[in-house]
Amino acid sequence: MKRAGAGASFLAARLATFLAALLLGCAETPPTPPHSYIALLPSLDGRVGQVLVRGAGGEQRITQARYGAPLDGSQAPAPVDEAAFERDFAAAIAARPEPALHFVLYFESGDAQLTPDSLALLPQILDNAAQRAHADLSIVGHSDTMGPAERNVVLSLRRAQAVAELLQGRGLQAQALTVESHGERNLLIPTPDETPEPRNRRVEVTIR
Repeated sequence: MKRAGAGASFLAARLATFLAALLLGCAETPPTPPHSYIALLPSLDGRVGQVLVRGAGGEQRITQARYGAPLDGSQAPAPVDEAAFERDFAAAIAARPEPALHFVLYFESGDAQLTPDSLALLPQILDNAAQRAHADLSIVGHSDTMGPAERNVVLSLRRAQAVAELLQGRGLQAQALTVESHGERNLLIPTPDETPEPRNRRVEVTIR
C-alpha cells in the first residue's frame, strides 16, 4: 500500500507538472503596447514637409517621408518598416484629402463662348467631380487686357457663370460651387494693355 501510495503521488505530481506546462503553453502573452512615435506622411502629390518632435529625451526634426522618431525625442529619425507604417497610420492614410484637380478652359475673343477644345473638356471635369463623394468646385473667370478693366470684370464673371451653367446642365453634382471673376487682374501671360492674348481669356476650374 505504501508503494502504491508513492506511485500515485508520483503520478499526480507528473500530471500536475504536465497540466501546468500545458496551461503555460496555451496562455497568450499579453500584447506589448506599441512604441509611441510620430512619422512623416507624404502628401498624395508627392510633396514632403517636415515635423519637429520635442520631448523629455531631446529634439528631432523629421524631413524624410516615412521616417519616424519617438514622441519623447530621444532617438534620431529612422525609416519606418513598410508594414508597420501601413498598420500604425492606416487611419491617417485613409483620411488624407485627395489632391485638387485643375482645368483651364479658353474662350473666344470678346464673349463667353468656349473654344471647341475647351468645350470637349467638360465631360472630363464632370467625371472627376463625380468620383468624389463631396466635390467642391471653384470656377474663376479671367480676361485679357482688351477693353476697359471694369468691363472685363463683368465679362469674366459671365464666362465663369457660363461654365457653371454648362456643368450643371450636364448633371454636375457638387457639395459646394463657387463662381467668381478676376477680370484682367491675374494674367496667365503678362501683356501690355489692349493685347488680345488667347491664353488670358480663360476660366479655371478647381475640384477639391
